[in-house]
Amino acid sequence: MSTHLVAPSILAADFANLEREVKMVNESQADWIHVDVMDGVFVPNFSLGIPVVEAIKRHAKKPLDVHLMIVNPEHHVEAFRKAGADHISVHVEVCKHLQRNIQQIKTLGCKAGVALNPHTPVMYLENIIAELDLVIVMSVNPGFGGQKFIEHTYQKVTQLKSLITQTKSTAKIEIDGGVNLQNSRRLLDAGADVLIAGNFVFGANNPAEVIKQLKNV
Repeated sequence: MSTHLVAPSILAADFANLEREVKMVNESQADWIHVDVMDGVFVPNFSLGIPVVEAIKRHAKKPLDVHLMIVNPEHHVEAFRKAGADHISVHVEVCKHLQRNIQQIKTLGCKAGVALNPHTPVMYLENIIAELDLVIVMSVNPGFGGQKFIEHTYQKVTQLKSLITQTKSTAKIEIDGGVNLQNSRRLLDAGADVLIAGNFVFGANNPAEVIKQLKNV
């Protein structure tokens, strides 16, 4: 039986029919709903502010896995928690006081995670990994959906899994970007725990079936 999790990225959904899309995820084999928040500063795009997260939460029956691709996340995590976030991940590249950021998220009652851009080494997490619930490994450059998967990701996941094992951390490894049926098995074998998929799910003729296939890789 499969033990990995699947988290469809709602950013790729049809926002004209958001309630329908969330209901589809609720009724599917998905485990979480991944929510990408972008500020147009840290990444070259805007997406999903507080009101949209609140709207998703009103219909969601599964945890909201909120990924903050924003500067100064400490100014906004409380608002996202109130909007319905169950997990909140911040980017190591923008956090000057990362341990403080993680403790703030945990104090709010959320699972806390850190996201790594493709160029950011795993070693940046050596002194914080034991405190993390999640690590998001970006397998594309953040900011836009539909990008090509970066092959170096496999090696990075292997390195991260080794660090987690050595430190006895319980952090789950999430893969964000370009995930599909061709690369998911190899990602899981490398040590991934959570497959995030956006366009691959919501662009399919039968998204629920694609979620099932990812769940049963």
